[in-house]
Amino acid sequence: MEVERLAWRTSSFSGGNGGSCVEVAPLPSGVAVRDTKDRSRAPHVYSRPAWESLLRAIRVTELG
Repeated sequence: MEVERLAWRTSSFSGGNGGSCVEVAPLPSGVAVRDTKDRSRAPHVYSRPAWESLLRAIRVTELG
């Protein structure tokens, strides 16, 4: 996976203050996630079902 070639975008879950941002990029089989403060590190890669499960858990926590 060539990280530089991925279509990164700032996650809507990131804070607007620039201190705790993550970027996400779609992959054929899921999603890659990286910390904007240290882009040199390998991104975390999630399968599509795992990513959807994570987003559901975040939404439940926000609403709970």
